[in-house]
Formats: sequence, structure tokens, C-alpha cells
Amino acid sequence: MAALLLGTATAAHARPEAGAAATSYPWHTGIVATTFWVGEIFDPDAEDGSQMISTYDDHWYESYGGCDGRVVGGECRTERRFRRDGWFPRQMTPKQNPFYLDLPYDDLNDPVGFARRGEVIPWASRPRYAALVDDPQVSLMKNRWVRLTSRGRTCYGQIQDAGPGKYHDARYVFGHGDARPASKRYNNAGMDVSPALNGCLGFRSLDGDRDRVDWQFVDARDVPRGPWRRLVTR
Repeated sequence: MAALLLGTATAAHARPEAGAAATSYPWHTGIVATTFWVGEIFDPDAEDGSQMISTYDDHWYESYGGCDGRVVGGECRTERRFRRDGWFPRQMTPKQNPFYLDLPYDDLNDPVGFARRGEVIPWASRPRYAALVDDPQVSLMKNRWVRLTSRGRTCYGQIQDAGPGKYHDARYVFGHGDARPASKRYNNAGMDVSPALNGCLGFRSLDGDRDRVDWQFVDARDVPRGPWRRLVTR
């Protein structure tokens, strides 16, 4: 699905705090998750219809290493992923973590999202982040880890974009687990996940809007070993 196309430069991001105490974030349950991938052109006429860039990286396609799938007739298409490959792409070698996702809160290019991030992002008050809250070149969201479960499987991914549909949905993204996404697009989807996460979580569809996940934020220190740690985006 879609990303917000408002970036003006590759964004910096805050580094996780070393030695921070484990934090428990609320679970968001029964959330529709659609699939997107680097290089996807969802709607060339829409402001948020291309995955050549992300809201945090105007050069996402180059930064990632190209099409996160297979190129057919000049079009970047998704592909099924397999456990034997660690859910990694089969047609290319990524330069960044293929376990990526978005959530509908853009803390850089959305004016409301940037203005409110110090109030609503749970980790914004930690010393390392608090010093960066007013810096318009630094994202507090990019590269943050998320734990996802679906159909009895648990996988982890890093935030690399914002969406779908809304870009400062703080009530859903940072609120209690019973908060529903504000966007009504794509069957009320509350996140997009990459092909690697699609495969890891056992989604029924390669590119649909019926699969559901439970998810929560998780600090980097609490992410276990797995294929999602094979190549971490920093």
C-alpha cells in the first residue's frame, strides 16, 4: 500500500538508548495489515502512491538496494517468501532490513505529527530522545522495532515509513490497545508490512486487505535472535 511522499532529504534518526530498562508497551489487537514493498508503484497519480521513497528517506529505493521483489516488464512486483531463505528476497540482495513496516504516524513531514511527537511518542521523554524532539532532521520513529503476531507466529520488524491513509493517528498508534485506526482506507488497515513480514507471519494473501495482526512496540534490547536481526537498519 502507500507511503507519504513529502520527504525533502534522507532523515536522521535517534539511536536507541543502551542499557535502558525493559518497557512494556500496549498490544494492539485484530489490526488489518496490508502489504507494501520497496519499489512498488501503487498509484502513480497519488501523492502517497509510490514506494520509491519513504517519508524518512527520499532515496529509499537506492538505500534499500532496489526492488524488494521481482521486476517484470519494468514493474516491481512482490513475491512469496520462504522460511528456508529466512524470508529474505530471492531476486536481490538488500542493503537494509527486509523486515520493515509502517504505522500511521509521520513524526517529520506531517506538521501535526512533528508538533505533537514530544507529547505522544512514549520514548520521547527519555534523555537521548528528549534532546532531539525539536530537531526537524531527526525522526524518533524510523528504525524503531515492532513485535507482530498472526496465526500463531511471532515476528519482528523495523519502522521505515508512515501510513497507510493517515499520518498523525496518535490515538491509535500510541494509545490503548482497543483504539482503532482512524483511516477507513484498505479495509481500515492500521499498518503495511513488507514481503518478509508477510511470509514470516503466514499471511493468506501476498497483497490483500484481510490479514490481521496483533502488534506492540518493543525496545531494541528486547528483540530476540531471528532472521529480522540478520541485517538491521541503523
